[in-house]
Amino acid sequence: MSEHVDVAVIGMGPGGEVAASRLLAAGRRVAVIERELIGGECAYWACIPSKTVLRPPEAGGAVDRAAGVDGARLDWGAARDYRDYMARHLDDFDQVAGYTDRGALVLKGVARLTGTGRVDVDGQEVTAGHLIVATGSEAVIPPIDGLDSVTVWTNRQTYTTPELPDRAVIVGGSAVGVETASFLARFGVHVTLVQRSDRLLSREEPRVGELARAALHETGVDVRTGTTPTRARRDGALSLLELDDGTQAGGDVVILATGRAPRTDGLCLEDVGVRLGGHGQVLVDEHCRAADGIWALGDVTAIMPFTHVAKYQGRIVADAILGRPRTAGYAGIPRVVFADPEIAAVGLTKVQANQQGLRTTTAEIDLAESLARPSTYEQNPRGHLGLLADTDRRVLIGAWAVAPQAGEWIHQASLAIRADISLDTLLDQVPQFPTYTEGYLTALEALDL
Repeated sequence: MSEHVDVAVIGMGPGGEVAASRLLAAGRRVAVIERELIGGECAYWACIPSKTVLRPPEAGGAVDRAAGVDGARLDWGAARDYRDYMARHLDDFDQVAGYTDRGALVLKGVARLTGTGRVDVDGQEVTAGHLIVATGSEAVIPPIDGLDSVTVWTNRQTYTTPELPDRAVIVGGSAVGVETASFLARFGVHVTLVQRSDRLLSREEPRVGELARAALHETGVDVRTGTTPTRARRDGALSLLELDDGTQAGGDVVILATGRAPRTDGLCLEDVGVRLGGHGQVLVDEHCRAADGIWALGDVTAIMPFTHVAKYQGRIVADAILGRPRTAGYAGIPRVVFADPEIAAVGLTKVQANQQGLRTTTAEIDLAESLARPSTYEQNPRGHLGLLADTDRRVLIGAWAVAPQAGEWIHQASLAIRADISLDTLLDQVPQFPTYTEGYLTALEALDL
């Protein structure tokens, strides 16, 4: 027998949850469909557990920076137990019950579109006026010869492991690789990070990558840039990677931080008029519409694949279905790496601005030299802030920070970029003393305008 609902949400990560919750609150009959755990990758294997073990040292379980990798592996058991608590012990019983109590039809299983407005979930059919595809992404496994002969982890094994390895090799120097290296090094693991590009965080300003590398070096991480694994092999208990520069990197485990791919296989999306891009992503319009009556949001669209963007798109889709359509905009969305110190960026890089033919000016300040707050926050203060401004329009178009809590105070730059707030207005702001946010005024005054 088929059951009819107003909206069926396929994939219940953060974006799917936002859309489903808003639609339920508006009185719509909603089916929520999830093949694993309600809450998705973010809640159980990525954002929540990773940020929990990346908490500041005062939260417990971290190695003193000055001690480096020689510091004791302090209280890993307590940190692990709290991580597992925050990840709900990989149990979504309460989430299933919560959605059921709110009137949702909860289906656990693999979804497949069988026609317009029709979904099969392991043999049970649901029909819906609207379908929302929010199936997320999955880790990319690079084609390295012999990889199946060594011990390989992705984020799932890394952030659910009961015991830490003594040594680890991380492949990939983007946000996931840098965060993972920071986490493991804090707990005394000897880490080697291998990055194909000649710098870490290669999509950000070069200076950001330099500062990230220096911070990792302080904790004893062996960072090797400009080199690529060509072959994997086992040497006793050791998992070895042979690199194209003629060197090797070995550890108890090889951790892959080599990107993610949209999860669309098996959904039969193209059979119902949905177009897929070259990487399997669902192509959507400015309202996140993929086809008539079909919407997509989050990583599966490959549009800025961040959790906060998925949640934003969840609001965009729900509002469109409820008859309040608005255009999605992606200017001023922050990008944060929860390393130590935190790394945050927003807007354009200098290279991107040049490619657009913009006339720009930049400024960088050392926060520890310019402000009082860094010295009140930690005994060995550190931190840098950089700004990029459009000199013709006199607005901020880019910003980055490598400093404590940067992910919290990057939002001033985010709002300035998103709302095109003039530099004159920003220069007239009166920031709280002492705060890191005060650094914006110092950096703005350093711009050559």
